[in-house]
Amino acid sequence: MWLKAHRYCALTLGWLLVLAALLGAALTVAHPLDQALHPGLFARGAQNGAASCRLETVQARLLSEFGPTASYTFRPPREAADTLWVRVRGGWNGTVYVDPSDCRERGRRGEREGFYNLLFELHSALLLGERGQAVLTTAAATYLALLLSGLVLWWPNRWPPRLQVRWSAGALRSVFDLHGLGGAFLGLFLAVAVATGAYMSWPPLRPFVSSLAGERPAPAPVVPRAAAAASAMPLDQLVRIAQARWPQGKVGSVISGGDTARPVRVRLKLPDDPHPVGLSSVWLHPATGEVLALQRWDQLDLGHKAISVIYPLHTGDLGGPLHAVLVGLLGLALAGLGGSGLWLWWRRRPATSRNWMRPNSRPLER
Repeated sequence: MWLKAHRYCALTLGWLLVLAALLGAALTVAHPLDQALHPGLFARGAQNGAASCRLETVQARLLSEFGPTASYTFRPPREAADTLWVRVRGGWNGTVYVDPSDCRERGRRGEREGFYNLLFELHSALLLGERGQAVLTTAAATYLALLLSGLVLWWPNRWPPRLQVRWSAGALRSVFDLHGLGGAFLGLFLAVAVATGAYMSWPPLRPFVSSLAGERPAPAPVVPRAAAAASAMPLDQLVRIAQARWPQGKVGSVISGGDTARPVRVRLKLPDDPHPVGLSSVWLHPATGEVLALQRWDQLDLGHKAISVIYPLHTGDLGGPLHAVLVGLLGLALAGLGGSGLWLWWRRRPATSRNWMRPNSRPLER
């Protein structure tokens, strides 16, 4: 029973885990490689001075092109030589890269343009949007069945077990030993990587976790209709109002709708927040600057507060470069377990079943 559960879970959805693992491992090197190959998008020229470009200037230019119905997420430079990124969601979905010293556009990319963006969309949603996220979450749940059944099959009859790979017994036995030992000793670490990826991939999991803890997510504030105004306050002024609430925070992103009907959200990274962008938010009325809501990261509901640790744990940002290398190696290990399991299944099938792909082949005599 356990063997069949392990085999058919792997053959049905296990290949998706292998694909996601390979893509995740590739992403750990794709991002720095992408930045190195396209310095015009990600790095300012040496001749440029200090960052003096106003967000309001950039937003006005984008509004004239994409209109007020789109949403704009500004990511300020995190390093002195970085460019300003603006993620646009509307009639066109992509990122515009702006030089923060003179507001000059350095280039733009659609959300699936460039090898890094394509890898990310494949890894996070299989290019299928919410349906792809649900499929990947189902595949992640399948890993729990693979891990449990694999441990039952590997569990030694005698302790202490003989933890060795019998290289002299041939390729089939060697790969079998590697597959079992790798799954037994890396299974828990791989489970963390798979579970954190599923948690980020499928947003409905967050309110579900909060409901289990007896908590309810705080709804996003809305702009009161009675306080609506014809013109919006400059975006830079709104950011200063938000920073005054938490002066020790660093601006991680600014999300604006481009009109006065939607609030402006300023995300701040506080010193005790492990999330690289920060989950503490100040919601502002775009026309009056009134603070509509304050949400500190450690006071969020459990489902959303957990993102502060889950996101950097999955991406490798929590422990620096060494952690990023380990995340990439775990992705390769998961892909190796899947590939070795498929090879073992194929080799151990009856010869008459394995020969169906060979032209003019005859069943081997037993």
